Amino acid sequence: MTDASHLPGTPDTPDLSGLPGGPRRHEAHPAAVHPASGDRAAVVGAGPAGSLLAVLLARRGHPVDVYDMRPDPRDGKGDGEGRSINLGLSARGIRALRHVGLWNALGDRLVPMRGRMIHRPGRPAAFQAYGTDPGEILYSVRRDELTTLLVESAAAHEGVRHLFGVRCAGVDRESGTLTLADAITGETREARADFVAGADGAFSAVRAAMQRGLAADYRQEFLEWGYKELTIPAAPGGGSRVPLEALHVWPGENALIVAHPNVDGSLTATLFLPHSGAPGFAELAGERDVTRFFRRTFPGVVDLVPDLAAQYAANPVGNLVTIRTSRWHHADRVVLAGDAAHAVYPFYGQGMNSALEDCLVLDGCLARHPGDRAAAFEEYQRLRKPHTDILADLSERNFADLRDGTRSPLRLARRQADLALNRAFPTLWRPLYTMVSHTDMPYGEALRRARRQDRVLRWSGAALAAGLATGAALAAVRPGSSPRGTAP
Repeated sequence: MTDASHLPGTPDTPDLSGLPGGPRRHEAHPAAVHPASGDRAAVVGAGPAGSLLAVLLARRGHPVDVYDMRPDPRDGKGDGEGRSINLGLSARGIRALRHVGLWNALGDRLVPMRGRMIHRPGRPAAFQAYGTDPGEILYSVRRDELTTLLVESAAAHEGVRHLFGVRCAGVDRESGTLTLADAITGETREARADFVAGADGAFSAVRAAMQRGLAADYRQEFLEWGYKELTIPAAPGGGSRVPLEALHVWPGENALIVAHPNVDGSLTATLFLPHSGAPGFAELAGERDVTRFFRRTFPGVVDLVPDLAAQYAANPVGNLVTIRTSRWHHADRVVLAGDAAHAVYPFYGQGMNSALEDCLVLDGCLARHPGDRAAAFEEYQRLRKPHTDILADLSERNFADLRDGTRSPLRLARRQADLALNRAFPTLWRPLYTMVSHTDMPYGEALRRARRQDRVLRWSGAALAAGLATGAALAAVRPGSSPRGTAP
């Protein structure tokens, strides 16, 4: 099989340095830190957000203890929770990594995704660039590699300590004392910190302990769909079975597959289906049912995954959840970041990017309030929560776009109009997706600007329709003639 790793017209070795979001020569240097002499911080969660936050706090002079119930990612054992192993880095995440001098270090672990490759049964695959600027691309990276890099960076700072294999069983929000339980034996012990940062995911133990007994708002929404991960292996002779530098999308009838590329030529595919109904995860129980479903709905995928039925049977079904909550902090003792504060559906690819952006915003607030951590936490929530609430809405809406919009002529026409106007007026007109994924414009501002553009399009369409109607009417009434049905 030929190597299909590159899209037509793209170079064999992508030069990331010349692209927006690509590495630059000058980055912040992680060694520019204050001595570890400030208040002791405890970070619960050593994923991308928690690890970046540990780096930023260490640079601000805080001794930092990082706790996580999973194994140390530097051991290469994975998290064992069936999490997505691929992430799509966009402008917000890239900016955060540049800020701590780590973007260049990811260079050979990234695959540029220059657009979407849409696969429909019976048609050639169609490539849709993300925007009019060739530099408007995303980068696929394995979650474990990004996490490992961030953990290593945090561990290199004086005063940062990691303890893996321990579960946060409780937090005293008034004192900052944590109760930790061994993930295997269940044995508990206490740890003391001056303040606690909860970056422990959508079902955050820190958030639950912080809000217990308080008048806190909490809203949890599960999507009626779930997901299951599949691997599209590299071709037998090496390289990829499909063009690699794209996000691959297979829209189906009440089903969806999205696949991220890997540097080894494989792709990590995520199958999205309703939990119940036909088709649904509950109904696809046997090998025959699975094979029949894929041949009917995603015939092209069957040839790409030789052990499709075995993978389907072996991999668990995950849930998709949106979480909105308030408050994000308690006094100057506890603060939340990432999914612990605002979990979103994955369909805009912004969950991890917004979590990394949280860390930058929180770091900036701490810088502006060096003697008042409570004020910093308050400002952080005020700056972030309105925008992450909007991101939750956008992520839900983009689910419909991915599932149905890639097949809808009206939505495709609207997308083409957006791109044409952006090409004609690049500084005045930007598609919503561009503003969300390829800039660090606040999500709320991006939505407001997109709605203004929508009004312009509707007004222009109405004006065009009125003009055509007037022209038709004038053409019907020629000089010297009378309207039909009236006296001369």
